[in-house]
Amino acid sequence: MTENILMETERLYLRTWQDKDIGPFAEMCADPEVMRYFPDVMTREKSRDLVLRCIEKQEKDGFCMAPVEVKSTGEFLGFVGLNRPTYAAPLPFEPCVEIGWRLKQSSWGKGYASEAANAWLRFGFETIELDEIVAFTIPANEPSQKVMQRIGMRRDPDGDFLHPSLPEDHPVAPHVLYRLSRADWNKRENGAV
Repeated sequence: MTENILMETERLYLRTWQDKDIGPFAEMCADPEVMRYFPDVMTREKSRDLVLRCIEKQEKDGFCMAPVEVKSTGEFLGFVGLNRPTYAAPLPFEPCVEIGWRLKQSSWGKGYASEAANAWLRFGFETIELDEIVAFTIPANEPSQKVMQRIGMRRDPDGDFLHPSLPEDHPVAPHVLYRLSRADWNKRENGAV
């Protein structure tokens, strides 16, 4: 198992994708409640394709959205990670690296997203020395915005945008943008914030 672990936190393993993840990942992405802030639920085939893209990005960039597993039980919770967006049309603030997460309902409210995201922020700022990491979601997704705030990100209202992969009038096209600079991360880590 240790060869599959990318990082570990107090309660979690952040690891590489395995074939056994496709079933629980597809089940999670078919859950209307998990996907309520996305354009639609995903079929098993689309979920598998997303996993394959994550594996390719991990190999190319050295990071991507990675499975989150509970250390004590081996339970698959979803994914958290860093990603270089590759939409058909660019985001208005590209090039960038985003942090994101998607966890199954039974894991909500336990601090797993923040715990895993903080490990990825440390990797992003301290290991690969990114200058900035962004996050974005739709305005109604308050739970994700609360995670963004807990991990030290700040809302950039001037950066709010319409997602380029969706029609402008789509209900989930409007997105809010959060940012965290390496300088602010360092201040936070050194207790200056």
